[in-house]
Amino acid sequence: MRKLRTQLFMVTVILLAIGVVMVYSASAINAHEFLKDSAYYLKRQLLYLFLGMIASLMIMSADYNALKKYVKPVLIATFLLLILVLIPGISREIAGARRWFRFSFLSFQPSQVAKLVMILYFADFLSRKQGDIRSFWEGFMPPMIMLGVSVGLILLEPDLGTAVAISIVAVMMLFVAGMKLGHLVPMIVGSIPVLLVLVLHKAYRMRRILAFIDPWKDPQGVGFQIIQSYIALGSGGILGVGLGQSRQKLLYLPGCHTDFIFSIIGEELGLIGAGAVIILFILFIWIGFRIALRARDLFGHLAALGIVSMIALEAIINIAVATGSMPTKGLPLPFISYGGSSLVFDMIGVALLLNIAKYSETPYEKEQ
Repeated sequence: MRKLRTQLFMVTVILLAIGVVMVYSASAINAHEFLKDSAYYLKRQLLYLFLGMIASLMIMSADYNALKKYVKPVLIATFLLLILVLIPGISREIAGARRWFRFSFLSFQPSQVAKLVMILYFADFLSRKQGDIRSFWEGFMPPMIMLGVSVGLILLEPDLGTAVAISIVAVMMLFVAGMKLGHLVPMIVGSIPVLLVLVLHKAYRMRRILAFIDPWKDPQGVGFQIIQSYIALGSGGILGVGLGQSRQKLLYLPGCHTDFIFSIIGEELGLIGAGAVIILFILFIWIGFRIALRARDLFGHLAALGIVSMIALEAIINIAVATGSMPTKGLPLPFISYGGSSLVFDMIGVALLLNIAKYSETPYEKEQ
């Protein structure tokens, strides 16, 4: 496990380093043009990186099982935050969505907390209720109620991408824990019409789907962003146009330092750079799943599985969106995209993985 910890740490550090470089490269022009400070986003990314390091060190200082007693209080606090963020005047509204609290120059997104807390809640509940796991009322309904509350509040922001990601990871954890398929399958099938209604109910979501199907139908409207992403990726070729030399970041590609930072990586570093990022995520997922399989108990196994799956899902969706393989979802590229809450809680997730690996070492490994 020590070797796995070292490998996971190194891969994460490389991804974080790429993120710092690419956030500055992708945001400098925009920040200089509108904020008169080309390092505006870089300085905040470094601040969040520092906060993530402090939080990670705190997480790694104790046995991960000690977190169990805090899961329920933190879950209740998270629900309260998800309610407060919906109240006008308390939260910050951007493009019609209420997802953030603003504290001076720092922003905080409660749904990012909810992702990690729900994973820990499911891991704790499912590890304690193994004897009742196949019972509908004792094993299935309690976590479903908690999932429904968290997802419902996140959908009210609205944030469909995060809600869907939490739901997918939760269902996967239920399946791995041994939940009856007779309970899971009806829930999954029943959620499909609900998802369709959520998509069809919001005009902007329908526009995203239409843009994904044929962005060239409205190149100056809903298809603009994905077309600019295509241009960025296509311009990069094999070797890229060079670090800092992107043309699409010159106010052509919206969200180039957040949701579409992978497009700038492809443009500046080419197929080789973009491929290297994908390989790093594949290594991260492989190492993370190995840690999950070798965890010393079911709580550690499920928690590690949930954390790795969430990061993997976000990376896959972000890259798929940037390459036009699926409609835009508003999910950041883990460790790389600009975004304070997502960066901090992704780092906390890695710290938990390292903690699980550390306390799952065999006596022989500890002697080495």
